Amino acid sequence: MYNSRIIGLGKYLPDNVVTNDDLSKMIDTTDEWIQERTGIKERRWIKEGTDDTSAVMGAKAARIAIERAGLTKDDIDFIVFATLSPDYYFPGCGVQIQDMLDMKTIGALDIRNQCSGFVYAISVADQFIKTGMYKNVLVIGAEYHSNGLDKTTRGRGVTVIFGDGAGAAVLTREEDNTKGILSTHLHSEGKHADKLIVTSPSIAHWVPEILESKEEDLSYFPFMDGTFVFKHAVVRFSEAIMEGLKANNLQKEDIDMLIPHQANLRIAQFIQGKFGLRDDQVFNNIMKYGNTTAASVIIALTEAWEEGKIKEGDNVVLAAFGSGFTWGSVIIKW
Repeated sequence: MYNSRIIGLGKYLPDNVVTNDDLSKMIDTTDEWIQERTGIKERRWIKEGTDDTSAVMGAKAARIAIERAGLTKDDIDFIVFATLSPDYYFPGCGVQIQDMLDMKTIGALDIRNQCSGFVYAISVADQFIKTGMYKNVLVIGAEYHSNGLDKTTRGRGVTVIFGDGAGAAVLTREEDNTKGILSTHLHSEGKHADKLIVTSPSIAHWVPEILESKEEDLSYFPFMDGTFVFKHAVVRFSEAIMEGLKANNLQKEDIDMLIPHQANLRIAQFIQGKFGLRDDQVFNNIMKYGNTTAASVIIALTEAWEEGKIKEGDNVVLAAFGSGFTWGSVIIKW
């Protein structure tokens, strides 16, 4: 069996910076209130009039990742695209990437696992490579949140958290099974789906029902039971990380870099304390970008690598928890 290894990383963030003070002019909130609860100082939102979408941002990040991998678009054998905010209800963004990058008629798969989307996507790519089906797989996480948020005081508990952006990774076949992606670990618990959800538009509540509604319909805005999600996240993060370490005969002390999903800085700090990790062993950038959901892990991984914080031979752990509930971890020997 082959192993898979990340050989190219790329990210793209919109230029438009939205600070907490900017939000305080739109909704009843303050910089202090947002930072105290989330750790976020600013985020990127696509500016009206630009051509950025989830697919467009994903394509921009992908071009960088492919170039850094030393490959061309014609070397890519398969596409996996993770997002909760696709450009269309259907088709998915994966086929848009195939077209935007002018690729061969390779397969394209879309992953809808929200905050754990990139962890799920990289696990799919890993399995395709390990079985020998494909050699080079492009994995993308991208989100366009800002156009679907409730930008009134009513929605402030959710709106202040989310940002737009994209990241991409190129995975390739590696015959040395002592490095690369060592293992992935995935879980779900659907009974809590209604704790973090957007209920429409859906087939059960489609356009006619929305148009005919006599009252204001809030079902198309995100709903989150923040306290409930936080309590579950800190438990599941820990479990997934420990499961990955145990599967590879590693200890907490063997972690060189932990890159958690950027959901809330308080969650990341809790996990850091629980595992006894130093600041230089955990990478967070939620302060600058907010929660970019399926894009957050890959944007953070790319930025950590660009800043030289990940070195050859390091044990890198990716972990995520989110809507579904879904969660998981990835253990990498860099």
